Amino acid sequence: MNAQMSPLTWSELGVIAIYLLFLLAIGLVGWRSRRTETLSDFYLGGQSTGLWVLILTLYATQYSGNTLLGFTGKTYRVGFSWTVSVQFMTAIVVAYLAFAPRLFGLSRKHGFLTPSDYLKHRFNYPPLTITASCVMVVAIGNFLLAQMMAMGKAVEGLFKGNEYFQGNEYPVYCGGVLFLAGIILIYETLGGFRAVAWTDAIQGFVLMLGFIALLTLIFHRFGSLEIAMQQLEQSAPESLAPPDWLGVSQWLSYLVIVALGCSLYPQAIQRIYCAKNAKTLRLSLIVMVFLPLVTTTVSLVAGLMGRAFIPDLSPAQTDSLLTILCREVQLQSEVGRWLVVVLFAAILAAIMSTADSIILSISSMITKDHYAGWWRTNSTELERLQFGKLCGWLLIVLGVLGAIALRDTDLVTMLDRKLDLLVQLCPAFMISLYWRRLEGRGVVLGLVVGIVVAIGLVLAGYAKPFGVHAGLYGLAVNLLLACGAALVSDGCETRHGL
Repeated sequence: MNAQMSPLTWSELGVIAIYLLFLLAIGLVGWRSRRTETLSDFYLGGQSTGLWVLILTLYATQYSGNTLLGFTGKTYRVGFSWTVSVQFMTAIVVAYLAFAPRLFGLSRKHGFLTPSDYLKHRFNYPPLTITASCVMVVAIGNFLLAQMMAMGKAVEGLFKGNEYFQGNEYPVYCGGVLFLAGIILIYETLGGFRAVAWTDAIQGFVLMLGFIALLTLIFHRFGSLEIAMQQLEQSAPESLAPPDWLGVSQWLSYLVIVALGCSLYPQAIQRIYCAKNAKTLRLSLIVMVFLPLVTTTVSLVAGLMGRAFIPDLSPAQTDSLLTILCREVQLQSEVGRWLVVVLFAAILAAIMSTADSIILSISSMITKDHYAGWWRTNSTELERLQFGKLCGWLLIVLGVLGAIALRDTDLVTMLDRKLDLLVQLCPAFMISLYWRRLEGRGVVLGLVVGIVVAIGLVLAGYAKPFGVHAGLYGLAVNLLLACGAALVSDGCETRHGL
């Protein structure tokens, strides 16, 4: 089956260009709507985000290039066993509900800006605050790199049929990364969180339209899911097989590590801070519970359809499967061509909305936790704001360079490494909200040792011993040390009559 398509026409490219220009216009509106030249206004939008904007910015940020490109490619490679992606995306929201309302109340009372502000308030132990901040920056720096790579893969997939780039798609990949990163740089620098949240709202709406378009395109081109299953029974029966004991272990591992790790994304925690009120936050999370049933299921269906009808993709090509499916549909009719334009805009929306949130979150942590926290404690608010914007520019440059250098890295593998780190923050953020005896020294010890265990297993070639992520082994050790230190301290106080 021919997986190539004719290049987009100038009118089709013009629609996408108008969409991108609209994002720049939102950045300008965000700049004009700023209230003060402060870190809080730039990074949290004045803590006044309403219900629908909060829902859509959470949605657009949560569903990234990994969902549309990485999850679709993963389904192509492993088959029905990747159904776990629907379940673990729902589990993320369950984890939010366990700690977000209480954290929101504290953030509004004490004026938190970064995730580490909570740790500073709760533990008052600088080594923990600095270590946790560094862990979060490194972990989502990995995630930013994945989004930059997804930008290039999306553009590369659409231009593979172009006769000018036949057999030489590398310039297209690089150009896609550079151009889309530049768009993000402009509107984020202008409008800060307001621009990011408002563009996320637009991108979230486009993303929903894109998923509807994707299902329409795939079923119109290839037929029903039943036909695909019949095809897979003949050509790839292993993709329909239920998981063995190792596969079940991996399912459970993904449910735990994704639920805990993704709910601790710094950009997600800051969205908890920026909600207009507690009711707005609760309602937005309730709506978010149902969105994985629609969103991630579509990626699952796309991956299975691709495996059934485009069976000869190499592992390196599978992360571009979604755009290859688009090319198949584009050739069928004029309506199909325009639906592909909508879907491509949705792909860009998913990737860019996650990338811009990560850049804003990392720059806020570097500025507030490090620059203002211990390097330039006497700096003015304007100096901090200017430094934060400079950090954003530098992050984009580093992300572009990294994406170009690591073009062929698997996106889901990058997701695993990020979660191995983020899950180590569970004692610091989740347990500490409910257990007052937890101490900063024990928590930072558990955090550091947990990371060493997780990374050590990965470097030794044991990323998933017995199907369980290395990060969960690290978390077990982490919990033992953090909770053990609290119990020992409690026992000592009891013996001394304190």
